Amino acid sequence: MTVEEVGDDHTKDGTVDLQGNPVRRSIRGRWKACSFLVVYEAFERMAYYGISSNLVIYMTTKLHQGTVKSANNVTNWVGTVFLTPILGAYVADAHLGRYRTFVISSTIYFLGMLVLTLSVSIPGIKPPDCSMANAEDCEQTSILQLAVFFGALYTLAIGTGGTKANISTIGADQFDETDPKEKIPKMSFFNWWMFSIFFGTLFANTVLVYVQDNVGWGWGYGIPTLGLAISIFVFLLGTPFYRHKLPTGSPFMKMTRVIVASFRKANAPMARSLTQFHELPSMEYERKGTFPIQPTKSLRFLDRASLKTGTTDQWNLCTITEVEETKQMLNMLPAMFATFVPSATVAQVSTLFVKQGTTLNARIAGNFSIPPASLTAFVTVSILISIVLYDRVFVKVTRKFTGNPRGITLLQRMGVGMIFHILLMTVACFTERYRLKVAADHGLVHQKGVKLPLSIFVLLPQFVLMGIADAFLEVAKLEFFYDQAPECMKSLGASYSLTSLGIGNFLSSFLLSTVSKITKKRGRGWILNNLNESRLDYYYLFFALLNFVNFLFFLVAVKFYVYRAEVTHPVDVKEEEANVMGVEENE
Repeated sequence: MTVEEVGDDHTKDGTVDLQGNPVRRSIRGRWKACSFLVVYEAFERMAYYGISSNLVIYMTTKLHQGTVKSANNVTNWVGTVFLTPILGAYVADAHLGRYRTFVISSTIYFLGMLVLTLSVSIPGIKPPDCSMANAEDCEQTSILQLAVFFGALYTLAIGTGGTKANISTIGADQFDETDPKEKIPKMSFFNWWMFSIFFGTLFANTVLVYVQDNVGWGWGYGIPTLGLAISIFVFLLGTPFYRHKLPTGSPFMKMTRVIVASFRKANAPMARSLTQFHELPSMEYERKGTFPIQPTKSLRFLDRASLKTGTTDQWNLCTITEVEETKQMLNMLPAMFATFVPSATVAQVSTLFVKQGTTLNARIAGNFSIPPASLTAFVTVSILISIVLYDRVFVKVTRKFTGNPRGITLLQRMGVGMIFHILLMTVACFTERYRLKVAADHGLVHQKGVKLPLSIFVLLPQFVLMGIADAFLEVAKLEFFYDQAPECMKSLGASYSLTSLGIGNFLSSFLLSTVSKITKKRGRGWILNNLNESRLDYYYLFFALLNFVNFLFFLVAVKFYVYRAEVTHPVDVKEEEANVMGVEENE
């Protein structure tokens, strides 16, 4: 192979190996590297959902906590799991890089899982058994037992901060956007990424939940801990094939510098000529495998940060590219805010939806009963089917009308998901109203621990609709925040998606506690330990209305959003992309 051929084979997006050397696209990256990441994520999702899917049942039956307390403990923990990626993104982008941050964090993750398994297995550390219908009559869990259990949970949450923020970003880094043959499959990466990881989720929601309810919590937590160990091993096996992006400094520090510099020069007259604004020579960017960004008209007050006023102090003068990177991260904030309420809706699946299932007849045949938490498997199945239909049918059909390689824009896809959130909470409201009617008709309103003569599958529509909503909103959200983030802030962009889930879970805890307290004071509480005495139908209707108002806010945010300019692709690349799309459609 000649020197010229080797040079042409090098990636052009700044990716390197772990030693910082340029990499060849024929040896590293693409789907060959992603296959290890997909296998990792399948096992890791099995581990995570093996804990979270049935956690509300564990807290109710083993820790003897009430409906509101157990649901809030779950959502507070899940919220922490999805907020720690901000820290993981910072460490990766500013200091260690995504790979090293991931390896260290996955070790912490595994230690948390290991201690959690021991906390439900070893006598003296695990909570005392109790068979009484009323949890308040059971022996209370000791402070030591609670400390070990929750300590393990939150250690696990810290570990996920460095894995969740970086694993999907590492996967997307395996495709070079400067090469049209790699950019096109990258557009499908997040669809198939989500498709693959939900196989692990499906296993957790069916097999692991059944093991936890019928065999024991030690085995139920031990299996996902083993799965996590396997996933880390598979990830490390793929090390020779990965492409890496070098750390480029703290994105938070860069954004802070831009904001501070713009305020310091707030009274300076705005220049009109680009020569009066600071920018590095293009060769400086090419050397780092990055690209300068041209100035845009959004958030014009930040442009003063790059205005030349005679001082070169970094807190007074930034480059045009740094200003535009900051603008892009700030421009995405309204879209992120609009995902908080849908994320709070998602939190109802593993809490109140599962608690509803405990009041219904779960028997399928003979003595076999479906664990209530296994209903979340229908969310997973619904997502899997929806993603395949979306990627293989919907995109190809709509692409012919819109000319967009994705079929519809990412924000439009998110909007469709929000509409499904409104629909599913409306359906959940009417389903719960019917469940309460059955309880009243059979005189079971004030009976505790008695199953209603109503099949658990009456809840199926709301779980299926949640899966369809996720296939639109969650996949688009992950891709949107990664795609629209500047090249040097991809991990931070990915953390936006996870942050919305974290804040959504904390919002769910706040709403549940607040509504519970207010409605108790005003008469019949909406959320009580005995769901037959509650009015969850009102609570679900409240969520439907909240999602509707949030959707209106989203429409306003979308109206003013401007997509990130394509700065890396010349005209001939665009033409090549069109040719690749044409080949796909003719297949």
